[in-house]
Amino acid sequence: MKLKSIHSVYNQDRLAKPIYNDLGQTLLNSGVILTDKMIDRLKNKGVSYVYIEDASTEDIYVEDTIHGKTRMKALKTIQGNFNTISNQMALGKSVDIDKLSPSFSNLVKEILLEIQSKKEVISMLSEVVSYDSYVFHHSLNVTVYAVALGQKVGLNQSELHDLGLGAMLHDLGKMGIPLEILNKSEELTVEEFDLIKSHASIGFDMLRKSYTLSLITAHCAYQHHERLDGTGYPRQLAGNDIHYFAKIIGIADVFDAVTSNRVYRQAMLPHEGLELLYSGAGSLFDEKLVDSFAKTVAIYPVGLEVRLSNGEEGVVAKINAQLPSRPVIRVLKDKDKNRCEKDIDLSVELNVTIIACETAIDQYKKVQ
Repeated sequence: MKLKSIHSVYNQDRLAKPIYNDLGQTLLNSGVILTDKMIDRLKNKGVSYVYIEDASTEDIYVEDTIHGKTRMKALKTIQGNFNTISNQMALGKSVDIDKLSPSFSNLVKEILLEIQSKKEVISMLSEVVSYDSYVFHHSLNVTVYAVALGQKVGLNQSELHDLGLGAMLHDLGKMGIPLEILNKSEELTVEEFDLIKSHASIGFDMLRKSYTLSLITAHCAYQHHERLDGTGYPRQLAGNDIHYFAKIIGIADVFDAVTSNRVYRQAMLPHEGLELLYSGAGSLFDEKLVDSFAKTVAIYPVGLEVRLSNGEEGVVAKINAQLPSRPVIRVLKDKDKNRCEKDIDLSVELNVTIIACETAIDQYKKVQ
């Protein structure tokens, strides 16, 4: 299979992986032959990349980081609970988070078990067709990225559980922000951006009242937008005043935000998202954590079309778990553009590098 920008997919191309709706249910299954109408619908719904069947790469397959059933259950739980909280807030009722916390806790345990059972690096390109459900998918994705990074840096099981809960609930305060502001495609006014920034404090105020959740969970919501140099919000904390878990979630939060399609910009590819993190390493983000994150995620996803420094072109065939930035490449064209087929392991061929990827990415405008 090949990973293609939705803008490079053509009529009669055949899907190699399913497209999901906002609850994780299959909308278009693998094997479906795409029509122009389907492709236009996917573009309008915000899908950036799809996997397409291809004869030269038919033996290349992408394993899901978490099982489809787990993802569907997680999204239903997050969406159901978040909507309950949103409705309570709209009615002016106090939010009893303790009634909902057991389901969040059990969900984090399931996700942890799946991540710990796999040796592969994390790869989660968005294949979802709804902007309005972004917060739910984002909460799940940030949880997966955060606990995977936490595991990489050596957190114990109890710490990973608390980190996972903090990640899953980090954007809970956005349930108090109108969707028309969260999904606004035009530039936000100062007042609107201040309202969005208030989600960190709103989430903290809800979570700190819990008798069943650790206070750390509340501080993850409070601090995930704080930055090392003091330029974050809401309290402009700096350096070691920011909780370690909030630093982890801050990295996972930004990475998933920029690699997900939004109403106001298209998604970056993972290596572009990582470059953004590295541009702020040491000033905005903990440099050691960014280094560890680079070893946790698939920087170049399987199926991605790439161009190499030796002039050859091909597709990422396999991720080297110990060195994700140096994958195995299925070369399909030699330097003279003649068809060929061979595999080259960039973790062995150190004189060859990836110099370009297929991309239809607009420069991101903002990251909430």
